[in-house]
Amino acid sequence: MVNNVKKQPLYDQLVTLLKEKIEKEYSANTLLPSERELSNMYGLSRTTVRLALQELENLGYIYRRHGKGTFVSNVRESALNLSDTYSFTEQMKALGKVPRTDVLSFQKIEANKYLAEQLNVTLGTSLIEIERLRSADGVEMMLEMSYLPVQFFMTLEEADLKKKAMYDIFREDFRQTIRIAEEEFYAGIAQEKDAKILKILPGAPVLNLIRKTYNTKNEIIEFTTSVARADQFHYKIVHHKD
Repeated sequence: MVNNVKKQPLYDQLVTLLKEKIEKEYSANTLLPSERELSNMYGLSRTTVRLALQELENLGYIYRRHGKGTFVSNVRESALNLSDTYSFTEQMKALGKVPRTDVLSFQKIEANKYLAEQLNVTLGTSLIEIERLRSADGVEMMLEMSYLPVQFFMTLEEADLKKKAMYDIFREDFRQTIRIAEEEFYAGIAQEKDAKILKILPGAPVLNLIRKTYNTKNEIIEFTTSVARADQFHYKIVHHKD
């Protein structure tokens, strides 16, 4: 491998080279050569190759599947516009993917101080806590924990969430029309429990999301925290000038 840039580390050169191939030649979910093969191809040590791949994973260009290898991420195809959409199901359908939701837990709890503040309810208010795994095309994408005030969804049951999307349930079954959804996101690393469910390595980069959903009366009807695989999500925001 020829060093064309003075003082540029070899692994950094490999990152640049592989990024260009991913952007111009490789399609999403393409299996990359192994570390040993890349080492032989470019005349670099395994350590250098490993550092380059780690950097590409941190940047979201590749993802690893244990026992299967390293693959090109689909971040370019799955850029999500936060300015006009917030439904995972609709996002995935818009991208031509088949969404799936698995309900991992469903129970009623009492609001602690933190949840009471987030939902603007009193301490001890009855809430529905729902943990869900969101997947697309068979790939685990996001782990969500949602909290809903029982007063708005008195008859909601776990079985309802297996029949249709949660926001459809809000609108069709409980006459709760969403006026606005506020969403924040920030970078993080996967904790061991979440990593196991998302089938990624502990410490892998993730996106943490926090969402509050308001109805037409400006009441908070949902508070959700999510952990999303950084190799499967790429967000974009479009700003319009009046």
